[in-house]
Amino acid sequence: MTSELTTLLDAAHDAMIAVDATGRITLFNSSAERLTGIDASKAIGTLAQETIPNTRLHIVLQTGEPELNQVQSLGANEIITNRVPVFDQNGRAVAAIAVFRTVNEVRDLAAEVTNLREIQTLLHAIIHSTQDAISVVDANGIGILINPAYTRLTGLEPEDVIGKSAEVDIAEGESVHLKVLQTRQAVRNAKMKVGHKGRDVIVNVAPILVGDELKGSVAVIHDVSEMRVLSEELERARKRIRKLEAKYTFEDIVGRSVAMTAAIAAAKQAAQTKATVLLRGESGCGKELFAHAIHNASDRKYNQFVRVNCAAINENLLESELFGYVEGAFTGARKGGKKGLFEEATDGTIFLDEIAELSMNTQAKLLRVLQEREIVRVGASAATAVNVRVIAATHVNLEQAISQGKFREDLYYRLNVLPIVIPPLRHRVEDIPLLTQMLIERFNHDFGRSVKKISEDALARLCAYDWPGNVRELENVIGRAMIQAQYQESTIELKQIDLPDSPMSIGIQRGLPGKATIAPLADVIREAERNALVTAIAATHDNKTEAARLLGISVRSLYYKLERLGLADSVK
Repeated sequence: MTSELTTLLDAAHDAMIAVDATGRITLFNSSAERLTGIDASKAIGTLAQETIPNTRLHIVLQTGEPELNQVQSLGANEIITNRVPVFDQNGRAVAAIAVFRTVNEVRDLAAEVTNLREIQTLLHAIIHSTQDAISVVDANGIGILINPAYTRLTGLEPEDVIGKSAEVDIAEGESVHLKVLQTRQAVRNAKMKVGHKGRDVIVNVAPILVGDELKGSVAVIHDVSEMRVLSEELERARKRIRKLEAKYTFEDIVGRSVAMTAAIAAAKQAAQTKATVLLRGESGCGKELFAHAIHNASDRKYNQFVRVNCAAINENLLESELFGYVEGAFTGARKGGKKGLFEEATDGTIFLDEIAELSMNTQAKLLRVLQEREIVRVGASAATAVNVRVIAATHVNLEQAISQGKFREDLYYRLNVLPIVIPPLRHRVEDIPLLTQMLIERFNHDFGRSVKKISEDALARLCAYDWPGNVRELENVIGRAMIQAQYQESTIELKQIDLPDSPMSIGIQRGLPGKATIAPLADVIREAERNALVTAIAATHDNKTEAARLLGISVRSLYYKLERLGLADSVK
């Protein structure tokens, strides 16, 4: 036997023993030495039945019949052996060989095979059940695997792809599989068209490396149209979240004036109740800010906050938006119907801004909601109970609207449970420095500026203006000034304050047209004090002891001020 063959047989894991036609051992490899405990040098040339316990090689030699998968004892080991005869060209048995290993080794090998099969089955199940389209090619770029999601996406069956070039599924573009096989580098977000219908897809492909050997590549394919639908659904969800999110708290309301302090105190008290709140004040004075803050300070803060601009929704759509509709209620109605905003706000708060813009018909239905705590969807016959906290707001004089027949008196009394008057900016001039500084800090962040303050003459100009647009107008003025400022400027100067040329008075403008005058400071203070008293009395339902507490004054002082300001009769 040549040395190369001997070396090869010694390297084999299986034990091997061979005998010649006389039954003498001619082959005894290293594994046979390990399992029998006999040195090959002592075994070679001896009769097998004399050297090896329980051997049957001499019997196989005599019978010429193989003995396969036989279990037997070999010293301390139990082995599985295959014994086969070797025949010459005349059909005579001229040798016999036994190949064997221990039973434990066979069991371990069987377990490994079983595990590999289980892993293969698991991987196959995973690949075929995933919703992502997957294709795999070998190192030559020939398709070897696709999953059902791939077929659904491309319209190509396994027989269209397996065994064929990686380019077979491409309708437009280059094969990313082949690129990855050439470069051995992954490719992400490659755009192409695939399948018979040229579906737009995005493909991520990675090489399959075993050690340093390239075995192929695997691609995960995403349907762009499906991603577009998901993106649109996400955007709708984001809009919905923005609609349902109350962003502001009382900490965000800036104001230390008497009138504003009284309004904030009344709002905080209202937040602790379930009663309907009516926010009154001019446009831009912060009614929505108050609505957010009341919701966030209430026990409903973890539920929805729904804002409805009653003036912005078409009258024909408003009823179905507020109360919802049932399937078939009108042409174009969604299958299954749709919840209204009152149902969306269940257990939360609905903020009805510009409430005076509702039609008389919608006002009647809103009155039912407030009275009965239930809504009737458009096209429905049965009512649906709702648990909703209502906050309404208006800049309209509702009392005048009632007298003009534009607003229902019964709805007014339902809404006016907790009225809160939010003072206009001209009635709280002392808050302008605080508001201005707050806006400077906000716009520094928004516009990338580094402004620290406003000059005294610029601030005086702001305080001397009437602010018909209230805080919203102040935001615009400061925003324009910040945009005009150079990046290195740290102070807003008078020249950057863009206001009407004619001087405006503090408080309500008086005098002849074109000759507006500044009201005396005493008049301004008197007007602010009057608004604070009215707000406090309204917020406490004419409870003068509580009103005095909110205002931080004694009851005696409250009565004195009511008498001095001519309010004693009107607030009884």
